[in-house]
Amino acid sequence: MTTSVTLLVGTTKGAFLLSSDSTRESWSVNGPHCGGWSINHVISDPQTGMFYAGGGSGWSGAGIWRSADQGTTWELSKLSWGGMDEWLDRDPDFAAEIGIPAPDPAPFTGEIESVWSLGQAGGTLYAGTKPGNLLTSTDQGKSWQLVDALANHPTRATWNPGAAGLVLHAIISDPAAPNKLWVAISAAGTFATDDGGQSWERRNRLSNAPSLHEHGHDHGADTGLCVHNMVRADGDLMYQQNHHGVFRSQDGGRSWQDISDGLPSRFGFPIALHPHDPQTIWTLPLNGDMAGRFPPDASAAVWRSQDGGESWSRMGNGLPQQNCFFTVLRQAMATDTLSDPGVYFGTNSGSIFASTDTGENWREIARHLPTVLSVETVTAAASAL
Repeated sequence: MTTSVTLLVGTTKGAFLLSSDSTRESWSVNGPHCGGWSINHVISDPQTGMFYAGGGSGWSGAGIWRSADQGTTWELSKLSWGGMDEWLDRDPDFAAEIGIPAPDPAPFTGEIESVWSLGQAGGTLYAGTKPGNLLTSTDQGKSWQLVDALANHPTRATWNPGAAGLVLHAIISDPAAPNKLWVAISAAGTFATDDGGQSWERRNRLSNAPSLHEHGHDHGADTGLCVHNMVRADGDLMYQQNHHGVFRSQDGGRSWQDISDGLPSRFGFPIALHPHDPQTIWTLPLNGDMAGRFPPDASAAVWRSQDGGESWSRMGNGLPQQNCFFTVLRQAMATDTLSDPGVYFGTNSGSIFASTDTGENWREIARHLPTVLSVETVTAAASAL
């Protein structure tokens, strides 16, 4: 039986699906889906085959789109009103004239603006929102509840928004222990629970000597609270790309070691993990927060480590080496799960790049998409899609 790979791509103008067979040579593009909403994250549930897409804006409101047929049709679970809903509610006659029904109430109106991340643990679906809260659903995204213990965390008064606002943008689970969960919030850092969200511990302690970062900040005892993305390898091994460097934890995030030496910049957004080798990771450094947020010297490269961040290698073959000013955002890099896994990233200029040899060589598999906000993968028997 053949195998297929599907990329689930969130963009500023809806969700897109890119599909190929196991050779990953030729790709088809399907979309946009989800009503043209700004979609921050798209994931799949391997147990049920459901696709979920989270996003929204101040105009559309926040919501999660659900597809039970691998992306052919989508249904919206609306979480909050946006400006359009308020307009239609004020003027039901105009709503009827343009053929849009007056909006139904949404449970988190006035509390959340958009959905930034999605994740799963056991039978629970999670959604991270702006501002930084966590929601849970146990009915495949039809209804949602706020995780009160995180919303009312005793340190919440000290949380500061990043450039995009206060957002919960990474949700990490342990498949062997569904009550264990890690989330990252910009700019409040990493939080972990071992009891299914009943209590949360803030985990940002720096385990090795602090370094002076390019911003001139010495964060002393912590890693810097603006986590950009985070992945879990196995056991208690985790990695994060932070505003201030790349870090590794070998104790479930309780302490973090700076592994940025050898990279051309401490600043970047995504980090990706090899699905079969916990020591192999990829990141895509940018030239700096205030320097333009594009590849150093305007020459694109993915940097790979095969020893857990002890050393790094530059991988630029097939990527633009001159006049390259794109940005790769925090959730816009992923790997598939084939024996020789593909590595993928999307850009704010609407391109998707892929490598099938662990990053040695790259090629553009899609272009002229809207700004790419996230990339995830689904690997499955072809007959199942």
